[in-house]
Order: sequence, then C-alpha cells, then structure tokens
Amino acid sequence: MKLQLLNRTSPEHVSFTVSDTIYNSSIGIWHYHAEFEVIAFLSNSGTRFVGDSIGKWVSGDVFLLGKNLPHMWLEDESTKTLEPQEEERSETVAVHFLKEFMGPEFFEKPELRPIDQLMKLAMRGIRFPQVPEHVLKKIKAMVHNDPLHRLLGLLEALQELSKLKELEVLSSPGYVNPSHTNRDSRLRKINEFVFANFKNDISAQDVAQHIGMNASAFSRYFTRIHKKTFTSFLNEIRIGYACKQLQEAEINISAIAYGSGFNNLSNFNKQFKNITGTAPSKYAKLYTDNHISYRIGQK
Repeated sequence: MKLQLLNRTSPEHVSFTVSDTIYNSSIGIWHYHAEFEVIAFLSNSGTRFVGDSIGKWVSGDVFLLGKNLPHMWLEDESTKTLEPQEEERSETVAVHFLKEFMGPEFFEKPELRPIDQLMKLAMRGIRFPQVPEHVLKKIKAMVHNDPLHRLLGLLEALQELSKLKELEVLSSPGYVNPSHTNRDSRLRKINEFVFANFKNDISAQDVAQHIGMNASAFSRYFTRIHKKTFTSFLNEIRIGYACKQLQEAEINISAIAYGSGFNNLSNFNKQFKNITGTAPSKYAKLYTDNHISYRIGQK
C-alpha cells in the first residue's frame, strides 16, 4: 500500500474538524494530509507509525502531528471494536486543522508563543504519554461542543499540551525537510550543509569551516542549541534517511548503510539500534508485514 494523501478539508461552515469516528475507516492507512492533527486515544491501544518512528500507544496518550507528516495507527485486536455501539464511539478523538485557519500570523502572537513553538516541534510528531484527565476531557468535549466553545476548546487543549513537561518527539531530524528548520541564519546554514552532505564523510570541523567558526567554538555552540553533540545529530540524520530507504525499496541493508554515510556495517547496526530501538532487519520487516511503502519526496 502506497502512502496516501487523505482529504481532511473542513466543510464550508466550519474552520476545522473534530471527530470520534473518523478512524473507523482510516486507522490502518499509511497516509498524510496538509492539516495538523491532535489525536487522543481514550480507551484503546496499538502500534503507531509516525515518520520513521515505530512504537506503541496506550489509553490516555495524545499525539500532535504536523502537516504532511506520514503516519498510521494500527489498533490492537484486543481493543478493536468491529461494530461500535453509539456509546462506544468516543474511544478516539481526532482534530484536524490548518495552521492558518485563524489567519496566517495568528499563532505568532506573543500570547500564543508556547503553542507556536509546540507546533514547530510537531513537524516531527509529538507523543504526550498519559495526559492528565482534565486535558483529555477538554479534547473529548469538543466532539459535542457548539462551534464557539469547540474553537475555544482547541486553543485551551493546545495550551495545556504546551505546558506538559513529559513528551516524546517521534521522528528523527533526518525525516524533516530542512526548510522546516530554525530561521536563524547560522542554524539554517548548518542544516543546509548537513542535509546536502550527510552521505559523505563529513565532520564537525567541516561544518565549522563552512560557517566560518573554529572547531571548538562550533562544538560548544551546536551542543548548546541542540542539546546533543554534532556526531549524535549527524547519526540521527543518517539513520532517518536509512529508515526511509528501508521503507521504500528492496535494497540490501549493507548498501543502505554505506549509502547513508556510514563507512562500516557494524557501526551502522549499532547506531540504528541506539536511535530506533530495533535492528535494521526487524525495522524493515515491521513495514513489510504491514504493507507500507513510502516514496521519498512524494507529496
């Protein structure tokens, strides 16, 4: 099954959609859409595929996904309801909205800066584990709220999510288009250089030279901004690219390792396991078994 573009366009009389039944038909489809997505799992569990990340979800988890981020939800058989009754249809609540639905600069207002920062992070997908009950109630209430309170409920839910300290960023940096990165000119130059050259044998010193910094100053700057070393960041980029290759084509793992910038298979396997939590062969099998095919650059 190829990556599918799903139409989440809101009806003319509303600016965004809220549903507790939408995933009856699309929960098992590898897809993407232009809208941001807030999805709360209230009484079910399963496996989630977001970008190049695979993991579990359980009841009480909430996810925030950025636009055009490929994803799929596979519900566990033990919690799946084949023919849900009316009172059982609130197991999952999904909200879809364009970032510009309140105007192109709405979320850039000072009062909404925490939400704006959260939405930038959501371009890689965010999981909020075991969200407090009062936040889940706000999300669930949107299903039956009148239009005004539904709008206020969305803003309040995003605000509450932005306050949560416990969250997990899902996709690796290698899954993010460099045009989505920070607007700072120095960071932009760094990201552009790394994304253009990560398949080659590059080092922190090469990047430092490219942006006109000495190596030690660059290392301190990079670690302060990214909260990780340049080597760790570069490995994440390479593994993210390798994940795409494993998803999209029948290429042997050795070729993918060298094509992603690693100079030996042993280091590739070690870094892949450290970053994704699974071996390359097992990762590829997970996607093959679920009939997922993601084409790089497909819009």
